[in-house]
Amino acid sequence: MTDKIGVMVCGHGSRDEGAVTQFAAVAKGISERLPQYEVDSGFLEFATPIIRDGLDRLRESGHNHILAIPGMLFAAGHAKNDIPSVLNAYAAQHDGLTISYGRELGIDLKMVRAAGDRIREALEAANDDVPMHETMLVVVGRGASDPDANSNVSKVMRMLWEGLGFGWGETVYSGVTFPLVEPGLEHAVKLGYKRIVVFPYFLFTGILVNRIYDYTDKVAANHPDIEFIKAPYLNDHPLVLDCFADRVREILEGTNNMNCGLCKYREQALGFEDEVGAIQESHHHHVEGIGTGDAKAHTHEHNHAHDHEHSHSHDHAHHPYPHADHPLGPISMNEGKK
Repeated sequence: MTDKIGVMVCGHGSRDEGAVTQFAAVAKGISERLPQYEVDSGFLEFATPIIRDGLDRLRESGHNHILAIPGMLFAAGHAKNDIPSVLNAYAAQHDGLTISYGRELGIDLKMVRAAGDRIREALEAANDDVPMHETMLVVVGRGASDPDANSNVSKVMRMLWEGLGFGWGETVYSGVTFPLVEPGLEHAVKLGYKRIVVFPYFLFTGILVNRIYDYTDKVAANHPDIEFIKAPYLNDHPLVLDCFADRVREILEGTNNMNCGLCKYREQALGFEDEVGAIQESHHHHVEGIGTGDAKAHTHEHNHAHDHEHSHSHDHAHHPYPHADHPLGPISMNEGKK
């Protein structure tokens, strides 16, 4: 029997009608990227249709293999436990039905680039001339009781901070864990930056996003000497939709995310786009074999045409670091040496 494959997008759900509407728009965008499949959707809680309703529609229209993906940024309790429980229970109740579960959006350069676009939108709308080195980025994550999910927000923040060249970056959370938005922003203002960009790393609007912006306004009112910029959340950014479609394809094709999956030499990492495809070569041949013990006695007589005081006559082709002039980076070590 040939499989008839359908796609199920499993959302969290919200009491906010705007969030429900935006989720529907994202599901539509995923469907447009996967025209070979029928795509349905449903919510885990707080909204209808529920996940089971979407599964019913796909099964009743003849689908016997459903590719289900969590409509979520990171894998915490909902993606790891709640949604799989619903899917497994449903599959067990219907003979001949296979449900294959995909992974969350996670750490992905498409997501980082989408986030970078949202932050740039906010900076361009500000229309002022505060340097990036004097601007601080605060990324707000959902917050979970799962430290793995929480740590992923910190990684996204670091990639945005370094990719865009902010003066400083901090991660705060809207709930469950720490630091929360208000105390996190009150800490941030003590660092002395002229401008603070607050970016909710959220897919959709809702009570939590509104609360983030409210806390931003509250702290801004207490510190009128600092400019606060509220960046828009991700929503249906085209790269977000592309990433969702990737997660569906991965279920059938498989994926191999090695530690080079976010490598700046393989993918267009934010801020390092020019390094994609750079020549792969070691720049450490001149120190090979130098170390301690027996290795220390290594004479290193390799007949090099250069000495090891780094007065090399050849070019190692090190690509310039895009933020080499960051005031808190290595340049700070040169102070007082002039």
